[in-house]
Amino acid sequence: MDKTSFSSCNKGKPIRCKAAICRKAGEALVIEEIQVDPPQAYEVRIKIICTSLCHTDITYWKLTHGPRAKFPKILGHEAVGVVESIGEHVDGFKQGDVVLPVFYPQCEECKDCKSPKSNWCARFCDDFLSNTRRYGTSSRFKDSSGEIIHHHIYVSSFSEYTVLDIAHLVKISPEIPVHKAALLSCCVSTGVGAAWKVAGVEEGSTVAIFGLGAVGLAVAEGARLHGASKIIGVDLNPDKFEIVDYSFECIGLASLMEEAFNSSRTGSGKTVILGMEKNASPISLDSRAILRGRSVHGSLFGGLKPKLDIPILVDRYLKKELNLDGFITHEISFEEINKAFDLLVEGNSIRCIMWMEK
Repeated sequence: MDKTSFSSCNKGKPIRCKAAICRKAGEALVIEEIQVDPPQAYEVRIKIICTSLCHTDITYWKLTHGPRAKFPKILGHEAVGVVESIGEHVDGFKQGDVVLPVFYPQCEECKDCKSPKSNWCARFCDDFLSNTRRYGTSSRFKDSSGEIIHHHIYVSSFSEYTVLDIAHLVKISPEIPVHKAALLSCCVSTGVGAAWKVAGVEEGSTVAIFGLGAVGLAVAEGARLHGASKIIGVDLNPDKFEIVDYSFECIGLASLMEEAFNSSRTGSGKTVILGMEKNASPISLDSRAILRGRSVHGSLFGGLKPKLDIPILVDRYLKKELNLDGFITHEISFEEINKAFDLLVEGNSIRCIMWMEK
């Protein structure tokens, strides 16, 4: 059966479905039946086809304190789905559309969204604490006892159904295999975009990548697409460092960010930081090196504007220009989701795809 074919008779009504709930930091997720409310204005309810596990999910799973350590919650943000129903004032989406949920917003209306200078969304990007984008702590999830379940960075894909604001949703071609499409909702877009949009890698350049997980592999693919002549995978051994045109930190360690900067070329070297430092630790850089032309750039979602740039990546994949082989190392059923956590934490997988129906 075509996994993207879909019909629904639940428009405007709550849906009961299965979800993997994280009830306490660091504990195994529990598959439970939950209620997913219908979408409100500017929201869309989607049926998840498949999802995968990202290191950012692991980071939030382990959080024990701070405003983002909210439980119970439904994790997951890298997925692909089909539109089940839409709320009021939703244009551009209809039932049956194949869509990517993305954690990074694009309202399409603010000054920054209309500017080509960056992918910042002045309207929404500063808020990472709300459950729903326009409705604050209001949640669309409840467990069987009626308890509120928190959302995870506006996506919550570890559920058979989820509700997203249209600022976090991208319509894509149904021609791309859905498990490959899921990669574009986070890791591939982040890595390819960092080489394409943020660094501006050009033909003949030399690139160093610190950390060869899914994002690092995507940086390598982005650098290849834009003509890099030499791509170096770098580990923590300083004897392997080389002076390069572009360096990408894909792990999220302050010390490694400094090493990446120190490995870049005097005069024009550019270091792009993609990894999320979970402790928000400061980094120390040589001010003389900065005066001599080295630069550091932060990057969220690879500098991509999701609604504009993800369809371009889909098109490049369909034209056999973008290679997504090698990213997916495991495929399991949704009920085996804790196995995906074990594989990633132990360093035995790059991306594990979980199928809602297999």
